[in-house]
Amino acid sequence: DGNTVYEIGSITKLFTSLLLADMVVKKQVGLDDPISKFLPATVKALVRDGKEITLRSLATHTSGLPDLPTNLVVTGGLNPFALYTVKEAYAFLSSYTLNRNVGSTYEYSNFGAALLGHILTIVAASDYETLVKQRICGPLKMKMTGIAINSKQKKNIATGYDRFGKPVVSYLDFDFLEGAAAIRSTVNDLLIFASANLGLTKTTLDSAIRLSHTIQDTTGMANLDVALGWHSLKRYGKQILWHNGQTGGFKSFIGLDKENKRAIVILSNGGNTIDDIALHALNRNYKLQSFKYTWIIKDTITTAINNHGIDAAIQLYDALKKKQQAEYVLNEMQLSFAGAELMQLKKMKEAIAIFKLNTEEYPKSWRAFSNLGDSYIADGNEKAAIEAYEKSVELNPNNIAGVEALKKLKSK
Repeated sequence: DGNTVYEIGSITKLFTSLLLADMVVKKQVGLDDPISKFLPATVKALVRDGKEITLRSLATHTSGLPDLPTNLVVTGGLNPFALYTVKEAYAFLSSYTLNRNVGSTYEYSNFGAALLGHILTIVAASDYETLVKQRICGPLKMKMTGIAINSKQKKNIATGYDRFGKPVVSYLDFDFLEGAAAIRSTVNDLLIFASANLGLTKTTLDSAIRLSHTIQDTTGMANLDVALGWHSLKRYGKQILWHNGQTGGFKSFIGLDKENKRAIVILSNGGNTIDDIALHALNRNYKLQSFKYTWIIKDTITTAINNHGIDAAIQLYDALKKKQQAEYVLNEMQLSFAGAELMQLKKMKEAIAIFKLNTEEYPKSWRAFSNLGDSYIADGNEKAAIEAYEKSVELNPNNIAGVEALKKLKSK
């Protein structure tokens, strides 16, 4: 019902950006403050052509930072973000080189949003969840929104299902990355949030909300601009402010039609997209999309391994690839997920074979070679792991996890 708790994923970024706007309104920070103003002096300042990353660029995904840091290791883990700490984040920032100017290009960055949330906690001398509850949830009386699951939420939390239709084993936890995707909430609470954003509910956050809705930049995509956290979609003569989110077992969407004072919140505990449903509900000119399951290759290969062995599965993969049928989506992620699932099941021989096949199919993918190195490590083959990591680092020198793995292996 309306009080069922869901992971809301990247809708968390709207809370992070509203915190920023609130601090700007209260003159605690400025949108164009450089991040070096707040971070320790030991963290290298990221500058290109005289321009440094700012708070505004973090909130608008124009900082030049990648989606996720290259020293985040996710292969085979059930809770991959829980162990990524401030220490790892600072190490990544100090080693990273911007490949484009700050503010020049929109590129969605979970890491950038998380860094923004982290900086705001430094300014407020508070942890992220406390900051969200004190500055947003408290004034709006959103009592079921937060990060830690209390006893009341635990009774009402939904079971998430992954993109393959399987129940998730555990909910996601975050450390440094919490400002990007850590919040859990309910439909009722997010409708309160939506009402405040439409101006239907007057709050102490009104000025900050207006600032967060102000368009800051273009995205380079047709009809799509970016505000502070919010995206602005202009089609059919109307504007919709929106953000969506997803975690391993949940999908979420919030959209605002400010002109008509209408909003929608959809929370789903499944892997299917819900964006088309939300947009269609706000404006019938947006069409509902037919669902297409895209993981047939991954499922087929996994089933073949279980029933007939790894050699037969690889032969089947080659045969399906030659057929080039529309329902067979061939990409790196199909084999990556299949290999990760095998690693979780401790089927190391099969996992190594799948990851090796992935490097052969996608020889320019540094992640494929990094995955292969991880599987060799888990299997105790350090020599083969070194070769795989060396190739991964050759393809991506910013693969800090690979660099660190090589240092550790070669020091033995």
